[in-house]
Amino acid sequence: MYINTQAQETNTYDAIVIGSGISGGWAAKELTEKGLKTLVLERGRNVEHVKDYTTANLAPWELPYRDQVPREVIEEQYPKQSRTGYTIRQSTKHWFVRDDLHPYSEVKRFDWMRGYHVGGRSLMWGRHSYRWGDLDFEANVRDGIAVDWPIRYKDIDPWYTYVEGFAGIQGQKEGLAQLPDGNFMPPIEMNCLEKHFREKVAEKLDGRVVTIGRTANLTENHNGRTRCQYRNLCIRGCPYGAYFSSQSATLPAAAATGNLTVRPDSIVASIIYDPEKKKAIGVHVVDKETKEDMEFYAKVIFCCASAVATTAILLNSTSDRFPNGLGNDSGELGHNLMDHHFRVGASAVYDGFPDQYYSAGRRPTGFYIPRFRNVDKKSEMKEFIRGYGYQGAGSRESWASAISEMSFGAELKEGLVTPGPWTIGMTAFGECLPYHENQMVLDYDNKDGWGQPTVRFDAEFKENEKVMRKDMAVAAAEMLEASGMKNIETYDAGSWPGLGIHEMGTARMGKDPKTSVLNKWNQVHTVPNVYVTDGACMTSASCVNPSLTYMALTARAVDHAVNEMKRQNL
Repeated sequence: MYINTQAQETNTYDAIVIGSGISGGWAAKELTEKGLKTLVLERGRNVEHVKDYTTANLAPWELPYRDQVPREVIEEQYPKQSRTGYTIRQSTKHWFVRDDLHPYSEVKRFDWMRGYHVGGRSLMWGRHSYRWGDLDFEANVRDGIAVDWPIRYKDIDPWYTYVEGFAGIQGQKEGLAQLPDGNFMPPIEMNCLEKHFREKVAEKLDGRVVTIGRTANLTENHNGRTRCQYRNLCIRGCPYGAYFSSQSATLPAAAATGNLTVRPDSIVASIIYDPEKKKAIGVHVVDKETKEDMEFYAKVIFCCASAVATTAILLNSTSDRFPNGLGNDSGELGHNLMDHHFRVGASAVYDGFPDQYYSAGRRPTGFYIPRFRNVDKKSEMKEFIRGYGYQGAGSRESWASAISEMSFGAELKEGLVTPGPWTIGMTAFGECLPYHENQMVLDYDNKDGWGQPTVRFDAEFKENEKVMRKDMAVAAAEMLEASGMKNIETYDAGSWPGLGIHEMGTARMGKDPKTSVLNKWNQVHTVPNVYVTDGACMTSASCVNPSLTYMALTARAVDHAVNEMKRQNL
């Protein structure tokens, strides 16, 4: 029998949250603040705010090998993590899992970037925070593909406002339907070249807007957290709490209630289903250090381990009722895997503003260009559906570049204090369609060090994405040319699923249990006391960063769950 009577007496909570990253932190905050005794299970080690940001204030010369990691270490321990686009350095490698200890396999290349520790990828994320609009929530039904979202913008709008107000999102209102405005802090200022670029693009290219990137970086002191210091060392962990993370914001709020228990080093293997109650009653956990099997019980379970990890747990939660994974009557669990494709765009040089520089330090963001393709009849493209946006920045080359010119004396001194030319560059992020055949499965023949099946990926970008990429490069060059830039160069460095670090869609929301895993409240259709609010729940991918939407969906789902518990429906 799966029930351990002693464990049930001592390990019972009102709610269990699996994962402590962006979604898990929000679930913990909302559940505890609503009075529920909540257990957060994190498979990785504990990380304390400030104390465990061990490299946050170190200069390159204070790090081994001037912050470089020996090639043999990369090849042996981080062969896949190192290809993600985040360079594995001495200052950051402790946030990344070792591939040799946490393996996975690929039918086609898939770059699965992971951080196993309390806080998860909320300590490592790029912080870009954008609302989705009805252009996104209506996309599938409009294009006649996959399934329709069971919600619309009006359903999530107040929850966006709520989470933005707590997290602290800086940005500038632009009045665009395809990128709804939010509850913003004052925006970070663009530099003179970026302002020039914004003005010329608006003047010469109808429908295109250059704005400051909207990010979860504080521009004012907020809720006991200090505003951004413009160090641009965010990925090391911010001792000021200036960017939103579970450690700086949601977990402290949850802890303040007295209702929170966090258990690190707890690998959730499966969810325990009771066929008589037709509900989940708890989770099966493997202790990472001792490898002991344990069980924890609760009335409601929130799955927030990330799209792939949550789906792996659900697939591994088999029973007589659910032989193919918990809630998988539709057969869609593990399918429709999506990510953004990027690493295509353009760069250029600008001859102007020789007497201007910027004194704001190292900003944590640059400009953003919202989607302008397929937003209305006028912008409709025949070659592809959906669209893309750009992230970019303008800057002046460092005076340090003068050293390479082998100058000396007066020439050297002049070179060291004279900035180089202004340059500008941008990278596009494009939407991937929800293809059923793009999937992840469990590989029971290859288990990890804790006896759990590993993940095998079989996903790729297809023709729509490939055609879109050509336009991404052309449109970038077009904007640079329109704004008077010179030496314009386009590039396409290639992109593979996972590389964008925005995995989505493996347990999608939908209106029909026959074609989806979750309902409009993020509940598993057939197991109503299990909620999934991380990237697995997404029905389509949009072209903007999804983390803010995870936050809003999580807060909304917790509100629903607690109300359902009060009505004794869970």
